[in-house]
Amino acid sequence: MFKGHPKGLYALALANTGERFGYYTMLAIFVLFLQAKFGYNEAQAGNIYGIFLGCVYFMPLIGGILADRFGYGKMVTAGIVVMFLGYFLLAFPLDNAMAKVGMFAALALVAMGTGLFKGNLQVMVGNLYDEAKYSAFRDNGFSLFYMAINIGSMFAPITATKVTDLFLDKAGFSYVPQIPSLAHQYLDGNISADALSKFEALAVQQGYAIDNLSAFSNDYINTLSKAYNYGFGVACISLVLSIAIYLCCRRWFKHADVNTKQAKQMAHTTVYVEELSREQTRSRIMALALVFVVVIFFWMSFQQSGLCLTYFARDYTASTASGFTRIGFNIWALTLIAISVYTLFSALQSKVKKSKYILGAVTLLLWAGAYALYKGMDDVINTLPQQFQQFNPFFVVALTPVAMAVFSTLAKRGKEPSSPRKIGMGMVVAAMGFLIMALASVHLASPAALKSVGGVSDVLVPPNWLISTYLVLTFAELLLSPIGISFVTKVAPPKYKGMMMGMWFCVTAIGNYLTSVIARIWGTGMPLWMVWGVLVVLCLLSAVFIFAIMKRLERVTQGC
Repeated sequence: MFKGHPKGLYALALANTGERFGYYTMLAIFVLFLQAKFGYNEAQAGNIYGIFLGCVYFMPLIGGILADRFGYGKMVTAGIVVMFLGYFLLAFPLDNAMAKVGMFAALALVAMGTGLFKGNLQVMVGNLYDEAKYSAFRDNGFSLFYMAINIGSMFAPITATKVTDLFLDKAGFSYVPQIPSLAHQYLDGNISADALSKFEALAVQQGYAIDNLSAFSNDYINTLSKAYNYGFGVACISLVLSIAIYLCCRRWFKHADVNTKQAKQMAHTTVYVEELSREQTRSRIMALALVFVVVIFFWMSFQQSGLCLTYFARDYTASTASGFTRIGFNIWALTLIAISVYTLFSALQSKVKKSKYILGAVTLLLWAGAYALYKGMDDVINTLPQQFQQFNPFFVVALTPVAMAVFSTLAKRGKEPSSPRKIGMGMVVAAMGFLIMALASVHLASPAALKSVGGVSDVLVPPNWLISTYLVLTFAELLLSPIGISFVTKVAPPKYKGMMMGMWFCVTAIGNYLTSVIARIWGTGMPLWMVWGVLVVLCLLSAVFIFAIMKRLERVTQGC
């Protein structure tokens, strides 16, 4: 699994892990922060969320163009610095007069920094595999790279939760998802009688009298907003670690920090520069453009994890877990399970009997540790909406070796699907994920109806519905995201590598912005199952499109 890869892969992967940990810590609480601090409704928060994600994934196009001219490494270093400034500003609690200005300025810096960092780091990973001895490992290399990203993402939601809870507890509060919305409704004077009754009960639970609701509203909103600010500060620390890894291990990947312009100026280089005809260049760019169309709708659907799926977790999902489901909310148990997958696969693949026994024993110890943590949990535990976001990165980390093993076996038999075919399969699987949500929502009230009675559904679905959705969407992600990035680095004309990787993120940006379309539908009164049905249809239509042009895409892939 880990054999045959250049050392530079692990250095670049760890640098990206630190950056992604900070980013997803911020993203886990971003929408909740917008609603708590400013009182935005779901559509307003969703629009800001979509625009921000759109900018985050659009800016790599600019970063790629700059890198093709000035070099990948320079842009990566500059990106980390700019991102740090953005997170630093976001971490400062500001009063309402400056809070919006500071927030939008911080988001602009984070987007600009990500644009310089993200795509160019991944181009360097692709350059490592341009050498003949590594070329056969490209897809697996990007799968490992993607797994490392998700290690950081896995710990992000629990970190954000712990930081938030710490500062709330110091102020004598506990987190209740419905309080911020009800508090803003009360202060704005548009709270309904039913909602007011619920708000009064919640205020009493937090230690306030019902005749002091204005003070309670302001105190809770300000305290929770500051707690979120401190959560954003975690990203600053993670970026310091990221730049330290990047600079200290630079000698492992320095040879990959060479664009086409630089390679032509060098007398000796290990970077192979492929010469293409005008027709070859045109056909490759067209193939990439067709794949990019599909990518838009995947990210429009997948990024609902931080938006509408979070709303669903908050308003329609039981806030408690029992039975075996509890283990999913213990990050340390999940960590042991994830590690055990790798020790088990290493044991199965080892050709040395002693190593097999040792690795097998380690696997059993890890399972025993996870079981002990599970048994030590309360019979019923409380959950928070943002905690559900840890399931996707956990599934990515745990399932990556499974996916690599399956495709390696198929490759040996000459039956491995092509990269475009994997992408098409990913869209079908994504549709299945949202079909689960549609089935779970058949008997649930619409979000608009729910808001009129205080924002909490009387009928709550078990957490397993949402966990199952994240599992299926992870299968889709593993088929599409790392494979898609690998496809771009393989097919892109050499002199346009930075630009093409930027275009990958640019269309990702369009998809991320379009997440706000679903957020706007969310509050219109449309039945909840139909909201998810829209995503099912879009994913299936995208799959039909890519399979319709499959032969054309595979011809281009074979020529690389």
